[in-house]
Amino acid sequence: MSCIDKLNYEILYKGGFKECAEFIRKNFKNVKEVNAGEEIFEGIFLIGIPPIPIAYEDNYVIFPYTKPCYGTFVLKIKTEEEKDRELEKDKENKNKKDKKGILSKLKFW
Repeated sequence: MSCIDKLNYEILYKGGFKECAEFIRKNFKNVKEVNAGEEIFEGIFLIGIPPIPIAYEDNYVIFPYTKPCYGTFVLKIKTEEEKDRELEKDKENKNKKDKKGILSKLKFW
């Protein structure tokens, strides 16, 4: 299982879940809404009140992320970083996984 803290992310906004969801809807064009429990990256699942808005823009994925005891944040993660992390993991495991683009690995897109 992965941890969001292992990814290099930027915090764009902090607030309640509804405010974070509204921030995404107002500030980004490419938005898709998904259900709670969706896996955004391998081992990283969304928590919140559906529908949860997820945005994709300029090789970044923007989404609300709730850390229990810390609150909800709008995070921005470069998709290339997740791809690099998975490739490094593959090298360590010496597995020959499918090396498709990151959008094909994002289950909601």
